[in-house]
Amino acid sequence: MDGAGQEDWGVIERMLPTGWEAKAKELGALRRCRGFGDASTLLRVMLIHLVDGCSLRETAVRARQGGLVSVSNVALLKRLKGCQEWFRWMADGLMQRWVTMLPRQAWGERRRVRVVDGSIITEPGATGSTWRLHYSVRLPSLRCDEVEVSGPGVGESLQRFAVRQRDLLIGDRGLAHRKGIRHVVAAGGDVIVRLNLTNVPLLDLSGQPLALLRRLRKLRVTSLGDWPATMVDDQGAVAGRVCAIKKSRQAAARARQRAQRENSRQGHVVQAATLEAAGYIFVFTTLRAESCPAEAVLQLYRGRWQVELAFKRLKSILAMGHLKKTDPEAAKAWLQGKLLVAFLIEALIAAGERFFPWGYPLRAQSPALPMAGDRADAPPA
Repeated sequence: MDGAGQEDWGVIERMLPTGWEAKAKELGALRRCRGFGDASTLLRVMLIHLVDGCSLRETAVRARQGGLVSVSNVALLKRLKGCQEWFRWMADGLMQRWVTMLPRQAWGERRRVRVVDGSIITEPGATGSTWRLHYSVRLPSLRCDEVEVSGPGVGESLQRFAVRQRDLLIGDRGLAHRKGIRHVVAAGGDVIVRLNLTNVPLLDLSGQPLALLRRLRKLRVTSLGDWPATMVDDQGAVAGRVCAIKKSRQAAARARQRAQRENSRQGHVVQAATLEAAGYIFVFTTLRAESCPAEAVLQLYRGRWQVELAFKRLKSILAMGHLKKTDPEAAKAWLQGKLLVAFLIEALIAAGERFFPWGYPLRAQSPALPMAGDRADAPPA
């Protein structure tokens, strides 16, 4: 590697949490070296696979040609599976240091808080495969605790996830369906799922259809809505609430533009009610108001959105192919590595925004600018 390349890699290493090299051995990623002399080499090779979207075979070739390590693609697959917990630990450290995080007490003390989602993954190339990835990521640890790979025809549903007592599953609109919500509640869990105006029909306290849009219109920016609502299916009623907040004018305008763009691509005419509803965030939850007020519900949903934004960035910027769809453990490690890459990108962006070419901020003139290395959510000195 030339001097410039070594310097660039040094920047990446400085972004990582303190002790990341020692953790590689402690968490099993380097338990048996077998060609990898140190944690730095192992991470660089794994990033060829995760960032460039190379197959394991191509990754092995690039690593050998680059003078990093001579190893087979089979050995790389085994190494990838062994890196899962190491990837998770580094991603958690990056998120805590560089990405705005919610207070840990917001997650609750005795719950497994899980971001669940489904995503279509298409392998690059004319012969590439297409499949759907169903995954669950724990908050705030970012641990991938469940993953399933299916054909693209299998839809998103909360029913695809195993649920334990007191689990809290947080999902977007694609997962807001009555059968899935019933599945979680029947297992003793709770949900926070984002709604649109029609995907989960709800009743108010009088048993009439909930006039959601009329209630949303009464909200002002920064004010919160919290209305009792009941979901009814063929097994009975599920008591819950709708928690809502009005978007800022700029955020609402962006949401309406996005809705119009998505509908025009599909050849649909967007409804006026849909455009109006785009000015709000509203979720259905089975959490009780006395244990989780509306503000806490929306903060929890915000935590889900941070992970989702990272994953969306990966889909739009980074290659998402070469998932080992026949091996669930490899799929978990691959997804955990992709999350690590996402938060490494966030860290690099944050560091770039705080960079001062003369080496320190002009605190007298710009007291609000944090120094490089400060936490992203820390108050300015």
